Amino acid sequence: MSVLENATKLQMMMAEGKTMEAFEELYHENVQIYEMPTGEHRNGKDAQREAIQGWFGTIKEMHGGGLNSLTANEETGITCAETWTDFTPHDGERMKMQEVAVQKWQDGQIIEEKFYYNMPGV
Repeated sequence: MSVLENATKLQMMMAEGKTMEAFEELYHENVQIYEMPTGEHRNGKDAQREAIQGWFGTIKEMHGGGLNSLTANEETGITCAETWTDFTPHDGERMKMQEVAVQKWQDGQIIEEKFYYNMPGV
């Protein structure tokens, strides 16, 4: 499967509410995650799993989300996805988060991911 096909599969699964299933299938055990706005770095699948579950725990209500654009460089194994999420956190007001994820793929799984976003309070 091409990296674009893998990235498309990831986005489709997430749109179907299968975020954790997509994570388990498409993320490498030794994945490196970088939150570029905050400088946070997570090392490995266990750390990222915990972060995803923690983030979902902060959400009171999801109002929607989607994919604006998706691109891939098959030679370098890099994909970029521009997404948005409309949600209300437990401790705040409704907001729309826009994000770009830059993903490096290895053997059909994400080995490195960098998130770029601008969100109130971050």
